[in-house]
Amino acid sequence: QVQLVESGGGLVQPGESLRLSCAASGSIFSIYSMGWYRQAPGKQRELVAAVALGGTTNYADSVKGRFTISRDNNKNTVALQMNSLKPEDTAVYYCNADIAGSGYNRYNYWGQGTQVTVSS
Repeated sequence: QVQLVESGGGLVQPGESLRLSCAASGSIFSIYSMGWYRQAPGKQRELVAAVALGGTTNYADSVKGRFTISRDNNKNTVALQMNSLKPEDTAVYYCNADIAGSGYNRYNYWGQGTQVTVSS
């Protein structure tokens, strides 16, 4: 079984920073894309940032210049450094990854989510 476990959420004031981390564990052959999504109350889940196996990154326009995604292929982890946080960044953040397990079939996995609240 493959699991994604997130950490690092919390309550911060506007302008502050947070770092989210996500670790994939289990029987993993290869991890393709890894990314972060978020869902605010009453809104649809949206892509925040993603990074491909080769390192190519993709960001939502609303976070460009403030958030940075990175991955460690040796540790099967992905991180999201969030700077200059705004109240509109408040949401549950979910880790997502395309992973091929020991059977070489490729599936999409989600973490359990971590709450990020930006408020004064």
